[in-house]
Amino acid sequence: MKSKTLIDQIQYEAKLAQGDETKNVSYASQNTLPNELAAREAFDQSVKKLLDVNAWSTLSSLTADFQVYDSAGQPKTGSPQPNDYINVVLPGPVPENWVRVTHTSLDDNRAEFTVQPSQKPGETETDEVAHFFRSEARSTFRIELSGTTITASEIGQQESVNNQQPQAGDRAIINTVFADTGWLFYQQFQCKRLTDYLVHL
Repeated sequence: MKSKTLIDQIQYEAKLAQGDETKNVSYASQNTLPNELAAREAFDQSVKKLLDVNAWSTLSSLTADFQVYDSAGQPKTGSPQPNDYINVVLPGPVPENWVRVTHTSLDDNRAEFTVQPSQKPGETETDEVAHFFRSEARSTFRIELSGTTITASEIGQQESVNNQQPQAGDRAIINTVFADTGWLFYQQFQCKRLTDYLVHL
């Protein structure tokens, strides 16, 4: 039984790298404060960090650079809004990646926004997606306050390597190589650095 489970896992990982399977992932960090006042102040600061996406670039020289663009493709500051874009530049010789903001939400105890892989803003309509994930993928970045604990999460859904036509365009090979050479490890590293930062760890 154990051998079969291992074989199934190997086959699943191979299909992920080939773009034939999808995965859901979640990364989270928590910070418990000494009292409710301190927790509220920390939460408010976490929300500011969450919505200042351009500042995520300062996390580390090993993490990605981020820049928010408006729906017309112009760089902007301030909170991401639906139909804005975010340019994500990974370290190393890989193409830039683009996501579009599809949802934002802010209330007393939770703030979040969701993005999906997209084409570069301002380009004519095309089936190509400028991202190493296919367009079906979704990523939600969330901050929550419960009692005296703040939690930062990155929730990925339906993630699949973008290496099949027509979405992949001319980046099918580099997307596959990226998947085969440690994309799961890098994704975990990137997301953990971000969620720790958002809760002040």
